[in-house]
Amino acid sequence: MTGTPDVKDVTVDFGHIIDSCPLGVVKAPSAAAVQELLTFAGPHGLPVSARGGGQALYGQGQAHGGYVVDMAALNEVRCIPHERTLTAGAGASWRDVVRAALGEGLTPAVLPDHLGGSVGGVLSTGGFGGSSHRHGLVADRVREVEVVTGTGEHLTCSPDRRPDLFRAVLAGLGQCALIVGATLALVPAPTHVRRYRLYYDSPDTYVTDQRRLARDARFSHVTGQARPALGGGWQYMIEAVAPHAAPPCPGRPPADDELLVGDLEHDRDTEEIADLSYAEYLHRLDRDERLLRATGEWDRPHPWLTLLLPEQTVTSFVPALLAEDAQRGLRTCGTVQLRPLTGRALHAPLVPRPAGELLCLLSLMRTAPPGRPGVVRQLVAANRALYQRARTVGGVLHPVAALPMTPDDWRAHFGPVWPELVRAKDRYDPHHILTRGYGLWA
Repeated sequence: MTGTPDVKDVTVDFGHIIDSCPLGVVKAPSAAAVQELLTFAGPHGLPVSARGGGQALYGQGQAHGGYVVDMAALNEVRCIPHERTLTAGAGASWRDVVRAALGEGLTPAVLPDHLGGSVGGVLSTGGFGGSSHRHGLVADRVREVEVVTGTGEHLTCSPDRRPDLFRAVLAGLGQCALIVGATLALVPAPTHVRRYRLYYDSPDTYVTDQRRLARDARFSHVTGQARPALGGGWQYMIEAVAPHAAPPCPGRPPADDELLVGDLEHDRDTEEIADLSYAEYLHRLDRDERLLRATGEWDRPHPWLTLLLPEQTVTSFVPALLAEDAQRGLRTCGTVQLRPLTGRALHAPLVPRPAGELLCLLSLMRTAPPGRPGVVRQLVAANRALYQRARTVGGVLHPVAALPMTPDDWRAHFGPVWPELVRAKDRYDPHHILTRGYGLWA
């Protein structure tokens, strides 16, 4: 076990809202190092959390009074083309995964939008991507997971091998074990894609078209946004992507545009169509990240909130929240994502979902001014109020959010699967030392 006395880099996370004072940081060059730490920490009641990309929003990955495990060295990625699988260490980034997979003409069926996060971090929360309406969560495409439990056991689990631990680890918020590696299923990757950006003034028409695209197979990836419109209102944008064999000849109109979008009700005068390599599409947010880092906005507080809503509530719920004074900052310092989902595609048992087949993922991704803690508190309070209102219409939280939650909140959040999580916690982390930042336990 090797530590470093300098812990300042792990006292904050991407959220820049919650600070902590860990005793130390432990670099983990191997699963054995994680075992050594947890074997020691458990009987002493010392909190332990894993840190990969450091992209938690509200202190979820911090370990006040305990130890943070730096997973950066667990970054080996190995593609096995003939098996269409890829093994990755928990500290590997999704950029690493994409690079290795595309080198063999393969790709994970679902990828997070931002590729800078770590494999372990995304799998611990579930992970949504542009193809989630068809293929579910990033975690739903995992073959097996290598973990170290809160008792220091180094185990491998899968749907057929220790299935209770497998279910408790994927989207399990790091409560029962720390992920140290995973095996992912791969599919053939397209060489190119055609991307359509379609604009709507009416949320009703937008939702109707988004529903149509989520239920049929014409597009591999479907996402959406609400965007500020001139005059103070909002417009809605669907981004839909279809595999394409190769870019068309210059000046020749694509033959399949009418087949793909001809039956939709978007504004034809403002549609945007572009052909990209598949790699360009996957890395579409890299330029935005570089810009945010250059302007300093990347290091500002991020009081984000993500909710899963029944689709039928979107046309009333979303316009109402966007009209609130508490959300006016979204017009200048934020992004509002609206992602269509289908209930049958989501399999991880620890990801609660609203009733019904048609769902929508709503993400309010905003920044707050630095040095203004009062503003941050107001936005976190607005998140809480919005979360409570979402629950009244059947919505649930996706726990990648800046939101304080009590043990009673979590019990209600997990609902019927709460007893299963409690049993797994008692078995695999009986000292309750793992990932306390979420606040699941009293």
